[in-house]
Amino acid sequence: MEKPRIEPECCPEFNPAAWDNQVIEWDKKKFIKGRVCTFMFMPLNFGGAMRKMNALVGKAGADIPDWLCLSDHTSKWNMDLYLAVDREVQGAENTSISGKFFSRVYEGPFRDTGKWSEDFKQAAKEREFKITKWYMWYTTCPKCAKKYGKNYVVIIGKTE
Repeated sequence: MEKPRIEPECCPEFNPAAWDNQVIEWDKKKFIKGRVCTFMFMPLNFGGAMRKMNALVGKAGADIPDWLCLSDHTSKWNMDLYLAVDREVQGAENTSISGKFFSRVYEGPFRDTGKWSEDFKQAAKEREFKITKWYMWYTTCPKCAKKYGKNYVVIIGKTE
């Protein structure tokens, strides 16, 4: 009898309860910044950008708290990535993010992003939050989403 093949863990399993309908305050939370080319908001080199950023983090001996990576869709053609780190990373574009943020977790295919966005707007409005900046957190790669049977996406909005 053949032994079942265990897939290596690429992305850790995501715990939605820790991020769903939460208010988070960051004070100069450390990130490194990367960029992705997109076509009509669809990323073209996301994997390559993540591998490059992960290599810099590994070389620096840094950790990625919560495996948090924010995506900022700056246009139909570009997306900035913000990978959380626990220290400065040599060779990377180090930055920080501060403020009060509202987060909400969604699950399903990416084609539901429009529905999620409308729901997020309504949830923020009900809480009387004015969202000034949006980020998307794609919590796992497509292979790990398939492995875990869930495709969680977190919308994180900076509030006023």
